[in-house]
Amino acid sequence: MYILQYYATWIVLLPALVLAMYAQLKVQSTFSRYLRHPAYIGKSGAQVARELLDRNNLSDVRVERTGRTLGDHYDPRVRVLRLSPEVYEGRSIAALGVAAHETGHALQHAANYLPLGLRNSIFPVASFGSQLALPLFFVGLLFQGAGLGWLTDLGILLFMTAILFQLVTLPVEFNASRRAMALLSQGGYITRAEAGKTKEILSAAALTYVAAVAVSIGQLLRLLLIRGQRRD
Repeated sequence: MYILQYYATWIVLLPALVLAMYAQLKVQSTFSRYLRHPAYIGKSGAQVARELLDRNNLSDVRVERTGRTLGDHYDPRVRVLRLSPEVYEGRSIAALGVAAHETGHALQHAANYLPLGLRNSIFPVASFGSQLALPLFFVGLLFQGAGLGWLTDLGILLFMTAILFQLVTLPVEFNASRRAMALLSQGGYITRAEAGKTKEILSAAALTYVAAVAVSIGQLLRLLLIRGQRRD
């Protein structure tokens, strides 16, 4: 009977998993489509990122090439903006959109944007929590009779720190995308027609973060159901 109850808990997670798969397919297809659309300005993502940084008095932030596809990110610890090969060397609308988005993170860091600072401070705890949460949860379930049931609750608390990190990430990412659109439009890097396509790329990427939060919340509800069923 408990086995049937255990598998029934997957029902609360399934919609979020479907959303996550859709979001991943959406961002990959959108990025690939606009990767084949050259931007009218004819500059690479690396060139645009460098110019945007310099225009905003961030000449000390380096722009580097990373070998990982869709591995674009800004590292606040060493003040480096890393771009994937398709973005670093690419002269497409997709390349410019992603490069400007990561530049937006560098601007957030320079401006001491509160959600970014909060996310960075939460990261060590969230990273630790995401790795130990599920092992502790299931160890607590297995050895509940031996007085280790409290590990189940600890696992849930640690899992909640990971969700908090994801929730704080949402405004950080949305704000970086708004900054990217403003940087590209006001700087004359994209035309009015290209602006809509750039926004589509950034919106598709944002959906993946929303989906990640949905999956985590679904997983949390599932863990709570399992804990309740086991204690009953």
